[in-house]
Amino acid sequence: MDALVPEMIRIADIDTGKRLRDVDPAKVEALKPSFAELGLRTPITVRVNDSRRKDAPRYILSAGAHRLAAALALGWEEIPAFVRKESALDAELWEIDENLARAELTPADRAMFVFRRKELYLLKYPETGHGGDRKSSGQVGHLVDRAERKSFVAATAELTGKPERSIRRDAERGEKICKAALDKLRGTRLDNGVSLDRLKALPSDVTQIAWVEGALAEEKRIKVESKSIRAQQQKVRHAVRLTEMALTAERGKATAPAKLDRLYPVYYADPAWKYRVHSEVTGREKSAENHYPTMTTDEIVALMVELIGGNHPAVLFLWATNPMLPDSLRVMEACGFTYVHHWVWDKVDIGTGYWGRDRHELLLIGRRGEVACPLPEMLPPTVYVEKKGEHSAKPEYFAEQIERFYPDLPKLELNARRKRPGWDVWGYEVDGRAE
Repeated sequence: MDALVPEMIRIADIDTGKRLRDVDPAKVEALKPSFAELGLRTPITVRVNDSRRKDAPRYILSAGAHRLAAALALGWEEIPAFVRKESALDAELWEIDENLARAELTPADRAMFVFRRKELYLLKYPETGHGGDRKSSGQVGHLVDRAERKSFVAATAELTGKPERSIRRDAERGEKICKAALDKLRGTRLDNGVSLDRLKALPSDVTQIAWVEGALAEEKRIKVESKSIRAQQQKVRHAVRLTEMALTAERGKATAPAKLDRLYPVYYADPAWKYRVHSEVTGREKSAENHYPTMTTDEIVALMVELIGGNHPAVLFLWATNPMLPDSLRVMEACGFTYVHHWVWDKVDIGTGYWGRDRHELLLIGRRGEVACPLPEMLPPTVYVEKKGEHSAKPEYFAEQIERFYPDLPKLELNARRKRPGWDVWGYEVDGRAE
């Protein structure tokens, strides 16, 4: 037989027909970049449509559904293809053989395909179903071109490289299990040999379908129950870690710095940064110094280390502006915290800046030691929008999120404007002491 030479055909002339396997969108997406850069290296295979209808497409797809879908998604109008002139029976046999030889099939897939192959094989070579191997009737075989026509089991075992015992088993499963039950089972956790052997022993299509539906419902119930158990275990571990943080802070009272009489597991700080300006004469007209004393970065580092430095487990929420971001990270690191995340306050109104007109501030989050992360259902969006108020005042929203995370842990707000219920505070506007 002469080797087929690929030719370019119009995609619009191809009928995909009813496929043995559905097209996987993920596989199509994976093929698109390669097709766009290198083109299609392996042509698809089609057969000439022998339909006499005037509106019938010229070709019917035999192999390459994912390749065709990727080409179509890229807007191709033509695609290279091997064009075969064969019957619908031969085309279906060829498609099954390609899947059996190349694709990773589930047990349910193999049962369906092998049994269907048996039906087609016996239609094409009926003599092989009566007494085993016989002389060929003169037809050119689909799999082999030889005088001796092999039995279905022997031919399929040779094609797939599977033992004849496996071929008989797959064909028996496909024959005794109804297609509706196999369709429901395919791709689920029950798609395995044990389930298929149970199914084939059931007496009717109705009982087989009922068994599959019942087993899948039970699987779903167990999955939901397991998820609930895992969520509860996560909450227990979270509560234990919070308790450990509180105990650690309580034990550290005796070694607290002079300015504070205890350690805290939660810190919320808004340092009084002294900003760099182009001119000390004109640049301080609207600066923070007009509202409260400010400090250089070196002074803030020294103070923060004295107040909250150490190695006891804690979490730090630290406000930072765009120009002071490196300084804020320096403070965090000096106090022993590791940056893990940040939130953004969108202040709506646009301010000033040297590289961009600022309208946001960052609330950096750092952790030190084994501290409890918030539960997934408690996590807020990372951007919060609220118009800015009086100078340096931060929205209550952020302190409220910290309270939601750690409702029962001692919390200290540094450079607080006013005392919040449930918090200790330290800062210029609250007499410079923790209370």
